[in-house]
Amino acid sequence: MKKSGAEILIESLRHEGVDTVFGYPGGAVLNIYDTLMNYSEELRHVLVRHEQGAVHMADGYARSSGKVGVCIVTSGPGATNTITGLATAYMDSIPLVVISGQVPTLLIGNDAFQEADTVGITRPCTKHNFLVKDVETLASTIKQAFHIARTGRPGPVVVDLPKDVMAESAEFSYPSKIKLRGYNPTYEGHAGQIKKAFKLLAQAQKPLIYAGGGVIISNAHRELLALAQKMSIPVTTTLMGLGGFPGNHPLFLGMLGMHGTFKANMGITHCDVLLAVGARFDDRVTGKVGSFSPHSRKIHIDIDPTSIAKSVPVDIPIVGDVKNVLKELLKNLEEEPPQDYGKSHASWLKQLGEWDQMSPLSYKATGQCLKPQFVIQKIQEVTDEVLDGDVIIATEVGQNQMWTAQFFTFKNPRTLLTSGGLGTMGFGLPAAIGAQVAFPDKTIFDIAGDGSIQMNIQEMATAMQYNLPVKVAILNNQCLGMVRQWQ
Repeated sequence: MKKSGAEILIESLRHEGVDTVFGYPGGAVLNIYDTLMNYSEELRHVLVRHEQGAVHMADGYARSSGKVGVCIVTSGPGATNTITGLATAYMDSIPLVVISGQVPTLLIGNDAFQEADTVGITRPCTKHNFLVKDVETLASTIKQAFHIARTGRPGPVVVDLPKDVMAESAEFSYPSKIKLRGYNPTYEGHAGQIKKAFKLLAQAQKPLIYAGGGVIISNAHRELLALAQKMSIPVTTTLMGLGGFPGNHPLFLGMLGMHGTFKANMGITHCDVLLAVGARFDDRVTGKVGSFSPHSRKIHIDIDPTSIAKSVPVDIPIVGDVKNVLKELLKNLEEEPPQDYGKSHASWLKQLGEWDQMSPLSYKATGQCLKPQFVIQKIQEVTDEVLDGDVIIATEVGQNQMWTAQFFTFKNPRTLLTSGGLGTMGFGLPAAIGAQVAFPDKTIFDIAGDGSIQMNIQEMATAMQYNLPVKVAILNNQCLGMVRQWQ
């Protein structure tokens, strides 16, 4: 049976398990929106107030649920309004599929009304993008888009759809499998490299695990916890890795880097073996690269080979899925004679504790006004007491983000939604809305600054329209606090 391009698109989304799309209509996507009406019971559409908000909502949906986030926008300004959201997702490795409308095929390149070179503009901020010129290839293109978005190092994919392609008809058959020439992510780490890594860890006197967002993306938090506990190795995380290791665990040192804890940064500086897991050694962590962790031999596990040794040289690189590689490290541990790592690392753990006592995270309560750190801790206390800690926290960008990272204890993965790589002001509110759509019965907080909240405050109307009970805590210091701090 033949279906229109718009019907093929919606049926393809259903085959990929999509139950929610975020979007904003326009002339180039009217066929898609007309078709969506016929699928309203199977596919929920959330009408946003700005296309940037649509991408951030799809992003928050993806980060909190682990699914691919999907949004639909029109051509020209609709597509260009997605750029900040795409770049945010690209920097943080979030799987998205963005469907953009385009002018009819024959008008492409003729400066038509609401025409923009969407493929060209989005190339630097997407994992891949497509321009579909033939309705016969539409279903396979959607299959490829989802495959690319969710496999390997995840990321956003744009599918640009000319209006005439959406109106044309073709036989619909959705492919069950897809194979892309030249795209074969490595999931299993090299056994020899893993063996070397384990031996180095086993011999270490002052080991440290540095975990990033890849632990959460790979759902490797249980394996990370098991390895750290069995080998008595302290753990520090990046901003994106918070929640990948229980924040209340005695082996947890807190976040490292520019806004990290004293004990985490001292640990990085003085460790003799550093195991980097799903992290990319970004500049906010390393500072001056030449003096970063100068005494350690480094093991780096990452599914993206281009991330390994990109900025910091490593001794044992391992390309592979973090979860799979950690499982193999645990197998190596089980095959070895039992060893009391707690005893051999006792002096190291004691030293880390002393550094914590020397310079713990703290703030001075003045009694004249509420300190932002106090507000964040109070949110923690109340949600722990009332909800047993079952809460998702989104943040904006600025001091509010760093105070949240420092003073809120994240115990589980996918409970912190924040823009790490791009540092996008205005991310928090729409991301929180996306998470609330994914989990209607959960409590979702957006911890915001008075500057950042205004960037996408129009999405309050979206939350109101759909009765989404997102909680917003605005830390109002009547200035751009991070900018003032730097000045």
